Amino acid sequence: MKHVGLILIALLALAAGGLTRYLFIRPQHVDIILPAFSLPDTNSVIRASAEWQGKIRLINFWATWCPPCKKELPLLTELQNTYAAQGLVVVGIALDDPTAVANFLASTPITYPLLLGEQAGLTLARQLGNRIDAIPFTVIVDKQEHIIYQHQGELTKNDVLSVLQPLLEK
Repeated sequence: MKHVGLILIALLALAAGGLTRYLFIRPQHVDIILPAFSLPDTNSVIRASAEWQGKIRLINFWATWCPPCKKELPLLTELQNTYAAQGLVVVGIALDDPTAVANFLASTPITYPLLLGEQAGLTLARQLGNRIDAIPFTVIVDKQEHIIYQHQGELTKNDVLSVLQPLLEK
């Protein structure tokens, strides 16, 4: 009888985890306005979100200690290189210590704008819909400043292209 109780508890925990993932981690199609923000880049130059106004933006929050974050960096670089001429800009926001980011970039160069977020970046991620502080966290912003997509967790090429393609064709 004791084993049946343990199995029941395990099944309930599994169901609760699945429901949590469905409600909070699944990709979200949304329509909210991107708030203005400014953060330093890796050269300590303050970069404002208005710099990329009128472009499609894929904003990705990540950290050097996060394996899924590092795994999606080649995809983000590919997207930047492939679609920049069509108005896409990938903006990385590192939620990490600037020294750790500098050390990471010494061996893994990133070809798109990279901002240093630390606590301000975490606050921004929350404003953009990251309800559970998960990373990687990505939002896609259209040319009119509307956040149209939020994704907590690692991106797949198919998922991101299904959102980007219609925007790039406009």
